[in-house]
Amino acid sequence: MESSSTEQQSSLRSLFTIANNQRHKLDSIPDSSSSVYQDNLRAAIAAFHECRQLTEKLTVFSSNETEDDIASGDLQFLLINYFLGQLIKGDSVTNRKTVLQLAQAAYERYLKLLDNYDMLSKADSNLYQRYLSGRDDFSLLSTSDPTARRNTKITRYKQEQELKLKLEYLAHVPLALQNDDAASREIYLAEIQLCTHNTFHALDMIIQELKIISLMPLTSPVREAEEQAEDYRRRNGVPDDNFSDRLDPPISQLLSNGKAGPILSKDGKPLRPFTLLDSRQRLRDGVFKLDHALPTMTMDEYLEEERKRGGIVDGGGKPGGGPQQLDEDDMDKADSETMKAREWDEYVEANPKGSGNTLNRG
Repeated sequence: MESSSTEQQSSLRSLFTIANNQRHKLDSIPDSSSSVYQDNLRAAIAAFHECRQLTEKLTVFSSNETEDDIASGDLQFLLINYFLGQLIKGDSVTNRKTVLQLAQAAYERYLKLLDNYDMLSKADSNLYQRYLSGRDDFSLLSTSDPTARRNTKITRYKQEQELKLKLEYLAHVPLALQNDDAASREIYLAEIQLCTHNTFHALDMIIQELKIISLMPLTSPVREAEEQAEDYRRRNGVPDDNFSDRLDPPISQLLSNGKAGPILSKDGKPLRPFTLLDSRQRLRDGVFKLDHALPTMTMDEYLEEERKRGGIVDGGGKPGGGPQQLDEDDMDKADSETMKAREWDEYVEANPKGSGNTLNRG
């Protein structure tokens, strides 16, 4: 009987190692929404579920025991529910609300197990009691005072860094100390403290997200099925009887100006604004017309209209007007023009530009 129990204990350790390796394998997959990641995630969750069932079958933990009664090698099994909650949160296939509720239940089982063994620190025990008194309103930052909230964030951040440094130090101790039962026990306890710290932070985030989901409008199962069918049609290129690639609306919609229903009531009273048209064909022709306005008259007609409105002034000079050409044979006229140009040059030289403005000179 003892040999059978020992074999099952060895099987539990082997299964826990496999589950942990499966969990660490997820770190090498960058895209958490990919099918490869989700397949490995489900495999890791199934492995930890099997670990939990085996611990319950072997009664590894009992409510009548204390922390000192737990063997050092069995302390790691206290983290099974924590790892389950951590993995379940990453499920992007199942309904999000269901995922969050399952992760919350796993974290609660983890804290309850630690509380039964009195392994929660005083601060964590107070947080746990506060959580039990109001699961739906639990928050790490319970006060509305900005200063107190900031101090709480700083304190918890420092605690997390200290726990990480402690665990990192213990993980790098020499191999001789790792084989020591007391040293390995201290490593497991340090890891449990860090995981407990992260558990309360995870519960805080889960409750906030559940509140946001509760405010979202509910989607009926029929509507959800229709949306899934529509999404399938679009992804796979399946034609739909009601689907059309036509960009312009149908004539019936144009005639109703985008408004359905009768125009007049039974008593003859108008129910909505409408426009009287001379013909149905006119509306049809207007659907396929050009975007820009076409010219309504020729250029000659436009100029004639401008002339009638007075926009064009006729006359204003002798016919054939323009600069007159000088007759080269008329010597008198040429001398007269030369003298006029010379006089102008002498005037410009005698009166340079600005010479007459003497009032504003400094």
